[in-house]
Amino acid sequence: MMQGYAVILAFAAAMSTLAQAPKPQMPTIAVFDFESRDEAVHDLGPKIAALVNVGLAGEPNLITVERAELEKALGEQELGLSGTVQAEGAAKVGHLTGAKVLVTGRVFKVDRELIVVAKIIGTETSRIYAEMVKGPAATPITDLASELAQKIANRVSHEGTALIANTETRGDAVARIKTALSGKSLPAIVLKITERHFGQPVIDPAAETEIATLLQQSGFKLLSETSAAAPEVVISGEAFSAFGFRKGNLISCKARIELKAVRANGEIAVVDRQTSVAVDITEQTAAKTALQNAADELAQRIIPLLVR
Repeated sequence: MMQGYAVILAFAAAMSTLAQAPKPQMPTIAVFDFESRDEAVHDLGPKIAALVNVGLAGEPNLITVERAELEKALGEQELGLSGTVQAEGAAKVGHLTGAKVLVTGRVFKVDRELIVVAKIIGTETSRIYAEMVKGPAATPITDLASELAQKIANRVSHEGTALIANTETRGDAVARIKTALSGKSLPAIVLKITERHFGQPVIDPAAETEIATLLQQSGFKLLSETSAAAPEVVISGEAFSAFGFRKGNLISCKARIELKAVRANGEIAVVDRQTSVAVDITEQTAAKTALQNAADELAQRIIPLLVR
């Protein structure tokens, strides 16, 4: 009987562990029109791209960005949704659409063969892979597109770590910082960062909130400016955000944070700054997200420097 309970408890513990384990993120893929300049295939590029997109959409571990969403976000005339998209522009496209992987390509004929070449680009890593399918000129493009979509899906699955940058979670970052600070005395801190957007002060500063949160989660004691206790370190600075540009329904904002940390004896512990860009459907959210991202990167750099 006890053995039965032991098995049940072990099973429950295992299921609990699986439930708590983070689920791997499914990569988002954007498929652009394939280039088809040759007269014999001049109308096949968009058709094959559409078929490849349908094939990838059927993959359970992939998320595709619909063509209509691409046009809305980027503007077909300005970007030129074709096989001419290059790796250097991949990061910008990925930032605007949320796509981690771009697929572009080319369709052409050689002698009596129809050849389709796909270029797979990681928007975060700029890593490029290629896949190719071919067949007799009379081969239905549905067959070639289906075969190519399967090859692309397999490549993304096998080369995911090279195409998609690893994203550290907040919990991972806090754990890393705590490890670096282990066994050290953490100073009491006063934090004051003024924040503005478009030259206007804001009521709920995102930058100060983000840095304060990370400091507290890392084990530091935060004091208010009116606290009777004397701070050992004062962190002060300025954060500001501004409108960037609009693409369809998406709005880009850029943010910059500049700060310094001064010890009680007047010694400057650290001076640093960080710039970040974010995109959202509202200007206020984009600005706040850009500030939050910049503050997060900045805080992770300066926190270990606050301890002697």
